[in-house]
Amino acid sequence: MEEYHPADESSFNPDETTNTIKECIDSIIGRVDYNQLQVNKWTSSICELSLTQLAKQGKPYKYIVNCAVMQKCGAGLHTANSCYWDTAMDGSCTVRWENRTMYCVVCVFAVAI
Repeated sequence: MEEYHPADESSFNPDETTNTIKECIDSIIGRVDYNQLQVNKWTSSICELSLTQLAKQGKPYKYIVNCAVMQKCGAGLHTANSCYWDTAMDGSCTVRWENRTMYCVVCVFAVAI
């Protein structure tokens, strides 16, 4: 019988990260409609709050956060990421969020220190 080894508490957890990012998005644009004049502020705020919350977890990672906000108007949005890194330690996740007027896509990359 194999022994159970719990995940290292300092390892990257995409589910935990996804929940953190969703909370950040909700707190900034959760109750607003799309406004072209506010998008730059929103994307910066989402990235900054996400980085702050991730850093508070105290895990040994450097984080990279990318955010895109797009008005719902029938146009398509396609994104892709590719990384060359240590798959045993590093990780990433992409969070897709939407309300009735806009989409928000946040990509997080965690690189072990």
